[in-house]
Amino acid sequence: MAFASISLFSSSYLFSQQLPVSIKVDASKPIGDMKPFWAFFGYDEPNFTTRKDGQKLLTELQQLSQVPVYIRTHNLLTSRGNSAGPDLKWGFTDAYHEDAGGNPVYNWKILDSIVDSYVQRRMKPLMEIGFMPKDLSTGPLPYEHSWSKDGKIWTGWTYPPKDYNKWRGLVYEWVKHSIERYGKNEVVSWLWEVWNEPDIGYWSGSFEEYCRLYDYAADGLKQACPECTIGGPHSTSPRSDKAYSFLTRFIEHCLRGKNEATGQTGTPLQYIGFHAKGSPEFADGHIRMNMGVQLKDIQRAFEAVNSFPELKNIPVIIGECDPEGCAACSEKRDPRYGYRNGTMYSSYTAASFARIYELADKYRINLKGAVSWSFEFEDLDWFAGFRELATHGIDKPVLNIFRMFGKMDGQRVSVSTNDGLNAADIIASGVKNRTDINAIASANAHSVAVMVWNYQDDDLAGAASPVELSIGGIGGNKVQVQEYRVDNKFSNAFEKWKELGRPQQVNEAQYKILEKSGQLQLTGSPQWKEIKNGNVLMRFELPKQGVVFFQLTWR
Repeated sequence: MAFASISLFSSSYLFSQQLPVSIKVDASKPIGDMKPFWAFFGYDEPNFTTRKDGQKLLTELQQLSQVPVYIRTHNLLTSRGNSAGPDLKWGFTDAYHEDAGGNPVYNWKILDSIVDSYVQRRMKPLMEIGFMPKDLSTGPLPYEHSWSKDGKIWTGWTYPPKDYNKWRGLVYEWVKHSIERYGKNEVVSWLWEVWNEPDIGYWSGSFEEYCRLYDYAADGLKQACPECTIGGPHSTSPRSDKAYSFLTRFIEHCLRGKNEATGQTGTPLQYIGFHAKGSPEFADGHIRMNMGVQLKDIQRAFEAVNSFPELKNIPVIIGECDPEGCAACSEKRDPRYGYRNGTMYSSYTAASFARIYELADKYRINLKGAVSWSFEFEDLDWFAGFRELATHGIDKPVLNIFRMFGKMDGQRVSVSTNDGLNAADIIASGVKNRTDINAIASANAHSVAVMVWNYQDDDLAGAASPVELSIGGIGGNKVQVQEYRVDNKFSNAFEKWKELGRPQQVNEAQYKILEKSGQLQLTGSPQWKEIKNGNVLMRFELPKQGVVFFQLTWR
């Protein structure tokens, strides 16, 4: 059966001869809250926060969300050492040092400038207590790493404290200072954690030493602010048996173990944090993603949480939730990271986040956040292939997927397809032998939002696919429809940059063109469409790795 119909707005998308994928949305059938767990972002380099492009991106992140955005940042307690300044995977605040007599001296100036940037925008820190200040480290030399030069990273900042009481005192003074500066009501709304990925080289101590580190930090926090929220351990991918064991042993320690700071049984654990990463490769001359292993991480962590009856309904945060694990690795460093500039990153994000909602439903998890470990990098090449949301202040296509999510609220509603994949399918087999064309939808009293993607793990050229989208359960006789796209023609500054000749010296006129191209773009003017038998029917073609978003409103 051939369709002569065209997209509601985009005449360039002509229906092909292949049968369309049928997607049906029923706005009258809610399946769960449209929780904005996607409104969490993070990065290694805290000093980029206060740079011009960092400030611009923070403003954009808060503007795209209807709720306060959470920001997680490494290196908030790291000392400057001998470094000339911030670098890839490196930053500092110099918050702590000791005088000649070994007495603590606190300096909150840099840390305040970072946190001020969040609070002024109504953003909330997911405050990471780490890493080890030089004067507290049991292995201080060499202190700052040289990752960008020779790949060495696990240096003096990774070691346990030489004095756990001073470590507790540092946390206490930090929290006390935060309350004095921002007010208790503000600080109580933050989230706190201890360290990052303590099951790998980020932590040079033992498991027992990490538990002790956590105990003392939690005690310092609670002494200063009993109402503050702390959790963890923000360990690595639990599809690994080693990482899964670390996560469950840590939970066991917090629930039933001896608190090394207080001598009592148990340590505050008010949310569970873990990380989930995909694993792309460069195979047969092209990039091949692996969404299945990232979803497997999430599935196993949810199973771990559910294995402890005491944790029923505890908030869960995926502290890093990404297609792979090295934001500061460029495409030049490894070609498998070349997906990040274009639409593969954006379609992956749409498809994977929809499946995270699905897994949270299945395991009845109170999912509070999923941190996209992606921000921006300073003084590097344009579109160098780092995992970032913007380059030189120009938004990448992936940021527009978050803008789409920001337009979704109310209840998630029923979506069915005639040829769709679910999370279990992707965990078992990936998205390698077929495309994943599916949707997520939300509704409130007077609107429906639908996001549709065309994703495949293999970055290979392919024809656009015809889609027939039926949206039912709508009140009234007419509905206003707006269509947004992220593909090679819309909402894509990378493609525009290539059209301009890939300039590394961008002039003012080119910058304005790129800046506009990086925004989420309508494909045409809003139009009114008749509702027939409670349904709206749309036929369109969706390019491979493309995402389309429909916003329907009525009176």
